[in-house]
Amino acid sequence: MKKILIALLGLIMTFQLVSAQELTAHTEWKNQKYSMFIHWGAIYSTLGGVWDGKPVTRGYSEQIQAHAGIYSDTYGDVAKRFHPEHWNADSIVLLAKAAGMKSVVMTSKHHDGFCMFHSAYTDYNVVDATPFKRDVLKELSDACQRNGLKFGMYFSLIDWHFPQAYPISSSNSDPITPEHHEYNKKQVTELMTNYGPVSEIWFDMGSLTAQQSRDLAEIVHRLQPGCMVSGRLGNDAGDFCVMGDNQYPDYKIASAWQTPASVYDETWGYRSWQQHGKAEDKAHEKLEGLIKVVSRGGNYLLNIGPRGDGSVVDFERDVLLLNGAWLKLNGEAIYSASANPFDTTFAWGEVTTKPGKLYLHLLQMPENGTIVLPGLNSKVSEVTLLSSGKKVPVKITVKGGNTQIQLPAGFTIADKDIAVLSLTCKDGVNITPQHLLKEATRLTRDNATPLFSFSGVDYESYYRSQVGDSWAFTASKPAKLQLIYSDAEKGRRIHFTLNGNTKDVLLTGGTTTPLNNHPAGLQWGPMYSAGPFWSGIDGTHGSVKDIDPAKPWPNNDSKAWTLHSDWQNDALIKWDADRSVAQYILQEITADKAGSYLVGFTSGDGIAVYLNGEEQVLHNNPERGGVASEVVLLSLKAGKNQLVVKSYSRFAKQSVVAINRNVPQVLYVQSLDVAVKGNGKVETCEIREANPVSVHRNLRMPNLAVVIDSK
Repeated sequence: MKKILIALLGLIMTFQLVSAQELTAHTEWKNQKYSMFIHWGAIYSTLGGVWDGKPVTRGYSEQIQAHAGIYSDTYGDVAKRFHPEHWNADSIVLLAKAAGMKSVVMTSKHHDGFCMFHSAYTDYNVVDATPFKRDVLKELSDACQRNGLKFGMYFSLIDWHFPQAYPISSSNSDPITPEHHEYNKKQVTELMTNYGPVSEIWFDMGSLTAQQSRDLAEIVHRLQPGCMVSGRLGNDAGDFCVMGDNQYPDYKIASAWQTPASVYDETWGYRSWQQHGKAEDKAHEKLEGLIKVVSRGGNYLLNIGPRGDGSVVDFERDVLLLNGAWLKLNGEAIYSASANPFDTTFAWGEVTTKPGKLYLHLLQMPENGTIVLPGLNSKVSEVTLLSSGKKVPVKITVKGGNTQIQLPAGFTIADKDIAVLSLTCKDGVNITPQHLLKEATRLTRDNATPLFSFSGVDYESYYRSQVGDSWAFTASKPAKLQLIYSDAEKGRRIHFTLNGNTKDVLLTGGTTTPLNNHPAGLQWGPMYSAGPFWSGIDGTHGSVKDIDPAKPWPNNDSKAWTLHSDWQNDALIKWDADRSVAQYILQEITADKAGSYLVGFTSGDGIAVYLNGEEQVLHNNPERGGVASEVVLLSLKAGKNQLVVKSYSRFAKQSVVAINRNVPQVLYVQSLDVAVKGNGKVETCEIREANPVSVHRNLRMPNLAVVIDSK
């Protein structure tokens, strides 16, 4: 018995150690902010974007095999020419270090399937198939350890060289066969075992099943507890979400995330005929990208594509070193900095923050030399130019709850430079949110600040997911809280956070209350359709407000909406679908008076619902196949309302959608044993799902609201 207890204690201690290690790795990864991406392959880098003596202008140069239609054996023979006499792993790492980058992520294997590491499972690798016969990935890993940088690797989930990977689509978002999956598992195990500490593994492409994604994530976390897994593993199995290539979101993201960017938007791998322009212009462009990403809470992964001989393109080196010089002076505002704490953006630039500090990144001169920081309550005791440390003699005034900073006459920003003002805030940074709900009585999705992430099954289905809601509000009296929700939320478990204190709450049902509405007074018009259109689930093809079904949509070159007299409410509508297409359904609802109504929706691979042009619901079906359903509380105005449903198909050849009226018009009311302070000061509330499948998964509780009852 004693031995069993000791063993159990050892297991518990091991679990706690792993959890702490993962948490530390997560924090360290988020604090890196800026890393080097390297697309270097023995074959595509040797070709340099040229085949048969001609530039291949279609697509990225690292995918030249597909875009130039090269036979696999002919393509593979190019490896015999690979002898990178200028390759030096330490030189690459020292370049990254001089550029201000904190880690290096290299392509262990790209889509062509050629391994830049020594794999026991294929001889299509840099050691066995080239005259160079050196494991360049291992050399880079060792160089990172010697020089104090983190090491990561890219791994393509599709493999054009593996027989079981066929057929290959133009999108590269192909299913992974069981044989291919086993091969991937073996190679990922090699990579997590033989290359020292790995900071992140950057999976790419393919369309895996949820189990396949979990399998690979489990291998990584078991063998490298400190390794972060990229979201392109699919099925929300990643530790951090990845934006599209060279994509800069204009919103903050509530989970760990990254933007991958290349020095050239046109290619990632080396292209011998690439036009360069001025290094100063490109450096400024990429520096702005870095600042935008960090100001929204993300990490920036900037790519270079070395030549086949292992040398770095001079232009790329110059771009990196120019920004490295800027970071040497201004890095305090980037590394370990948090996102813009204001709930607004600024025309003059971006903001990052640290305890007691605000960093104003001036991408351009503010109009009239005036910077207005809305809601900043902190006293600004000092303003310095971060690059020099010199004080800036600004005039600071506080008016209407805003802090105004007037730059001195003659203050200018040099061409292709970005000035950073460091503001020291006495007693910390304290900001009253612009979206403050004063004397709030009800917190709903309509007045919430949404918490976003990036979710999806695969590359073709990613979208901006909403993982929670948050509110900032004031109340003049202490008050009790109640949750109100529909039958669709009943049984779910949430993390309810009030003023920093979190409670785990099960939505048990509470007491029922009927909605004060008049379903019999609703007139449901005929249904129209538009499409199908090639699409993802995110966004619409045109305006979904004030639609005239008799006119072309989404533009004048389109057809008018199609009337379907046979389509009915409360019944499944089946439509012939295809890969990654969407169809829109339009229905007019006339209400005799304004009111809130519960309406049901059924969907296949994804759905978006809009009422009078405003988004109500947006999500994919995270479990591939089958149907999803939900109930949404719609606020109808008196008179005519337009309901638009975007039905999305990622995989199905036939998809379904339904608009259901036969929903009980009843809500649940559940009391909470917490109360607001009610002292007139700013209070905060946040709702997320408890123990979600993934931190990137959509909350999908559109009817959940909080009532502040001061009676």
